[in-house]
Amino acid sequence: MKRKYKCIICGRVFPEGQGIVIKYGDLELYFHSNRCASKFLCQLLERIPPDEIKGYIKRLVEENLEQLERVAKVKSKKI
Repeated sequence: MKRKYKCIICGRVFPEGQGIVIKYGDLELYFHSNRCASKFLCQLLERIPPDEIKGYIKRLVEENLEQLERVAKVKSKKI
């Protein structure tokens, strides 16, 4: 029998294998859709003071841009 989860944003119940489940330390966050997950993320970012998280965000943006550049180089046409 599949486990059931309850979305912490809208309250919708969804089966294991669907939705988004995030485990962070001893916390487990359940979202039935990416829309609910993004709503939660927006609420979280609004409440965290910018000076505490700005460095992490900049680092993640840089890492993702570097990854995109690497992928683009691999996909580029080689003559």
